This record gives sequence, structure tokens and C-alpha cells, in this order.
Amino acid sequence: MPVNPFFGEYYGRLREAMASAASEQEARAISQEFDERREAWTSPDVVVEDTTLPGPHGPVPVRAYRPVHGRVTAALLWAHGGGFMAGDLDMPEAHRVCGELALRADAFVVSVDHRLANESVHYPVPLDDVHAAWTWLCADGLPEDIGRVPIGIGGASSGAALALATALRSRDGGRPADVLLLAYPFAHFPVPALEEPTAAELSTQDAMARLTPGVIEYLVRNYVGRISDLPADALPGAARLDGLPSTRIILSEYDDLRPSGELLKRQLDEAGVPVVAFLAEGMLHGHLNFTADLPQIEESLDFFAAGLSEARTLPSM
Repeated sequence: MPVNPFFGEYYGRLREAMASAASEQEARAISQEFDERREAWTSPDVVVEDTTLPGPHGPVPVRAYRPVHGRVTAALLWAHGGGFMAGDLDMPEAHRVCGELALRADAFVVSVDHRLANESVHYPVPLDDVHAAWTWLCADGLPEDIGRVPIGIGGASSGAALALATALRSRDGGRPADVLLLAYPFAHFPVPALEEPTAAELSTQDAMARLTPGVIEYLVRNYVGRISDLPADALPGAARLDGLPSTRIILSEYDDLRPSGELLKRQLDEAGVPVVAFLAEGMLHGHLNFTADLPQIEESLDFFAAGLSEARTLPSM
């Protein structure tokens, strides 16, 4: 199917508003205002609590979500996207996704607000923050009344890279994850090319909706500090992937990063990791960061919730 018209309308309104800005600062403010117009997620059936935990680079903020009714049967650590350099606990890709997964999977979900890459913060600092949150969740973060449950880790885009890299660290030492949930993962550099029909359709979209090779190179350089001799777990599609838990991957149909997710699935298949992918038709990159009434968003959330519900039994700790 073609790109969902919602995105053309959204980015068209955003570009029109930004075109009227008198300065770059005003344009940034307009962009932020559009983000804030996305309806905030709330539910009387989920308790939300903010706290901080110790990390190797200082305190790490986290936000926990717990369903009010029923027994908690799984837990999840979630890392938001934003190209390693943007994003927070309030963005829909963090707040709404975590709240919905808590409800749909009867899960205790923790969203981690890792440090953002900039001129002075580079790999492995954001990864260290996510790993610290994983270690905390497995050792001390679960409420005492929950007991033994499967614990998964997931994330979106750059957050999916951080989640996958954390799963690799925990595979090699520590408490292994029971399930991996990866939304449109940013797992490789360079990113393979899109197939021509998909690339042609995507080329008609607003530049603000794209992750072009130049943008991707900038994001990698900002995160790692360079674009050569990258550590294997910085963009972890380059790492050894055997021994990982059952994995679910969401792909946005019209996404410059879709080939990274598809390649990752083939790599996991080859490594003997149980993996299944869901293609969100008509969606652009980051579709979980929108609160529009789109069936593909609902299907994506249900796909991840099913992965949590089907997670294998937690081994003895």
C-alpha cells in the first residue's frame, strides 16, 4: 500500500508552520510545539512512577508502569528512539508505548531516559545507562510482590540498537533477557539500500520524514565520535548474535532504516535465534511516536504485547 496520507498531512502542516518562522530558534519552537500537540497518554488502569537509579555516569531517570488490575506476568525495559541524540520519557514512543504494553501484556514496564549523545557525550555512555537500568531491573527493580517473571528488553530505532547491545552484554555476563522487542531498529552502518519500488515511494515524502545517508552518517558520528572502526556493539548488527532470546522486529514499510531491520532478521535467523517480523504497511519511520488513530500502530503494539505474553519461563536466578 502507499504511504498513509496522515504523514503527508502532518509534515505538510509542520513545514508550513515552520516556513512562517522568523528565525531558526522560532522554527525549533514550532517543531517542539507540534510534538507537544500529540495527545498525552493516560489511563486510570496503569500506575506510573518516576524514579532514578545509579549509573556509571551518574543518576539515570526511569519511569515505571504497572497495571492496576490483574497479576503481573512479565517485565520489560524499554529504550526510546531519537537517533541517540534526542528523545525523552514523555515522547509517545516512550510514554504511550510503555503504558500500552503494561496494559496489553499485564507487564511491569520500565522506560529508561538514557543520556543523549552530543559533543561531549558519546558511545558507550548511552549504552552504559541502558545497561545500568537493565542490571537494576533484574536485581532490585521488580516490586517484591511480582515474583519470578520473564524479563524482556526492547526499544525503538536507536533505542532498539541500545536494547540489542544490552542484550548482548547480558548474554555474555549477567542476567540474560528472555525476549527482545525491536521497533524499526538502527542496527547497521552503513545501512543497506532500500529496494527500488519502496525507495521511489519514499522519495515523494517530506525531507523531514527521511533518514538519508547523510543524516545517518551524522547520527553515527555524533554517537560514536567517528564513522570508521566502530565498536561491534555500537551498531550491534555487526556483533556476534547467537545465543540471544526470541526476538520480535517491527518494520515500517516506508523507512530508510527498513533494510537494517530486514538484514538483522536474516542475521538472527542465520545465528539460530527465533525471530519474527511484522511489517507495518504504509508507515514511515517512527510510527510508534505518533498518537494518530492508525490501525498499524495498534497492530504494532499488539505484536509486541504478544511477544511479552509468549516469553519463555524465567530460569532460576
